[in-house]
Amino acid sequence: MLLGKDTSPLETPPMKNTPATDLAPVAKRPTPSGGFQAWLPRLVLAPSVAISLFFVYGFMLWTFVLSLTSSRMLPSYDFVGFGQYARLMQNERWWVASTNLMIFGVLFVVICLAIGALLAILLDQKIRQEGALRTIYLYPMALSFIVTGVVWKWLLNPQLGIQAMVQSWGFESFRFDWITDPDMAIYTLVIAAVWQASGFVMALFLAGLRGIDDSIIKAAQLDGASLPRIYLRVVMPCLRPVVFSAVMILAHIAIKSFDLVVALTGGGPGYATDLPATFMYAHAFTRAQIGLGSASAMLMLGGVLAILIPYLYSELRSRKHG
Repeated sequence: MLLGKDTSPLETPPMKNTPATDLAPVAKRPTPSGGFQAWLPRLVLAPSVAISLFFVYGFMLWTFVLSLTSSRMLPSYDFVGFGQYARLMQNERWWVASTNLMIFGVLFVVICLAIGALLAILLDQKIRQEGALRTIYLYPMALSFIVTGVVWKWLLNPQLGIQAMVQSWGFESFRFDWITDPDMAIYTLVIAAVWQASGFVMALFLAGLRGIDDSIIKAAQLDGASLPRIYLRVVMPCLRPVVFSAVMILAHIAIKSFDLVVALTGGGPGYATDLPATFMYAHAFTRAQIGLGSASAMLMLGGVLAILIPYLYSELRSRKHG
């Protein structure tokens, strides 16, 4: 036994008190490269944001300013208040263009919805060659409205197109000269636009149909409901967001339609197929009435906003409550 202080083998020497700061993780100092990485996305997006603000919203503001002036061939800043809007309301051609837009827009939206929904329901039956048929129906949407207008101008030409072909088969009394009839020419725009856009609506409806739970349809079938009744009473109410989105997109296309009119009818015969977009172009760039054209452009913008604002409100509201 060792002489001296008695110690037990189980005892351990006390640990020194260690400050809490010594045990805490050491914070990393910000480095110049880290700060650059944080600002890099903003620097990349800054040019596109600045260009959009200037060339889109800046020119929209400038157009509104011009609509309050007496500008003719060149912009001038002799402000006349809402005088150009008053002139616009008294312009017969503007009312023809507005009436044509109502006819074209309503028929275009309704027919596209009906054909698109019908094609989507047919393709939803798991038919053969569905991929090929879907591609065929979607192909017109890949074309520009200029191409569509030129092709349908040939087809509707009484001397070259459908009328000439049917008459060559022996039906001499057949007439399909709508494109030269001032009362019927607006409906040729509807035909061409529906041919191009109905495939896009079909794709929207088909995506919505594929997102519906099959158990809902099977439960309706067990209750004895027929297939048309199931789609009408069960499936279509589930597709309300799709219908609303399709209506917003189609209405937006109808209001801004310009290239189809120029390529198919040129606004004629006379100005029987004028739309607000062609009216604005004709007065602002070919008739040296920039102020009047700017006023019509602002009314078109108001129409677009009247469609987009409810759409954006519904989208934001659904995300908030979802």
